[in-house]
Amino acid sequence: MERAVYKTLEGEDEPIFVSVPELPGAWATGKTVEEARKRLIGVIEEWILLGVRLGHPIPPIGGHTISTPQESVTVAE
Repeated sequence: MERAVYKTLEGEDEPIFVSVPELPGAWATGKTVEEARKRLIGVIEEWILLGVRLGHPIPPIGGHTISTPQESVTVAE
């Protein structure tokens, strides 16, 4: 979550927008920062599961190594 980028959307029902630039399509919104953050965690989990199922590599971010059936990658703590 260290790499998450938060923005405020004016005039929206859920004005907090959060995304992770290294994970294309991984974003969420919420009425509060905490709500958007919790939703983003779920989105990231689904993003990883779908990527592994489709055989996509998990982007390296630095830190630990995660092994998938296709390859090993390094990700942040």
